[in-house]
Amino acid sequence: MKKRTRAPARAPGAKRRLKVAGTRRKAATSSQAANVRDTTKTRNRAKKAKPGTGARTRVSSRAGTRAKTTTKAKAERPATIERAKQTIRQLKAELAEVRRRIAELQASAETDFLLDILNRRGFERELNRSVAYIKRYHATGAVIMLDVDRLKPINDTFGHSAGDEVLKAVAATLTGMVRASDLVGRLGGDEFAVLLWNLSETDARAKARALEQAIDALSFSFDGRTVTAGASAGIAILSPQTDMRRVLEEADSAMYVRKAQRRHEVKAASA
Repeated sequence: MKKRTRAPARAPGAKRRLKVAGTRRKAATSSQAANVRDTTKTRNRAKKAKPGTGARTRVSSRAGTRAKTTTKAKAERPATIERAKQTIRQLKAELAEVRRRIAELQASAETDFLLDILNRRGFERELNRSVAYIKRYHATGAVIMLDVDRLKPINDTFGHSAGDEVLKAVAATLTGMVRASDLVGRLGGDEFAVLLWNLSETDARAKARALEQAIDALSFSFDGRTVTAGASAGIAILSPQTDMRRVLEEADSAMYVRKAQRRHEVKAASA
């Protein structure tokens, strides 16, 4: 008879350790199975959706939007350019109108409203320019200042409308006796000035006498009475050495000397 071999006795707690190990193997197996399923699902989704499709779709959408915007902008560009041109034309027209208005205001500010010739401001501005030109190019010229005689008695006797008529006649006479390049201005009240170009002192004095004679020859009829005015003229010669600040003063002083001389001539003639 064969002897039976008895299995070695298990150590205490071995059975419990085997159960725990079995449970761990089952848990690991279940976890691996779950991982496999998740991996399979992920792969299936990846197969269904091509890689980068969503990103490409967004990029394509943005590109399409930009293309539409660019196409729209190109289509609208001619209209935009035309509107800009119209705006520019309108602004140019408005600027021209503003400049014209400024020129009118400047002209009115430098023009005697009654006689339509330069006032003192306008005449002095032109005189400044003329003196600067004479200094630079060594030209010549003269200023003749005239004071209308007996204007105050005419105003006092016949009214200011009569005095205005005398002033208009004097202005027309002066303007008619000078060249287009010369200037006539009213400095105020009964004082006039004439700016003459390119003439000698002798010619300037002769011109002053001629202007006096032309104004002396004027006659007016007010309230059935005939009256005359007359004028006294003084000159200042313009040269490259001229002091602009003293031109009108010099002409004014010469005018008062001439006025006194004319009074003496009248008294001598009536004596």
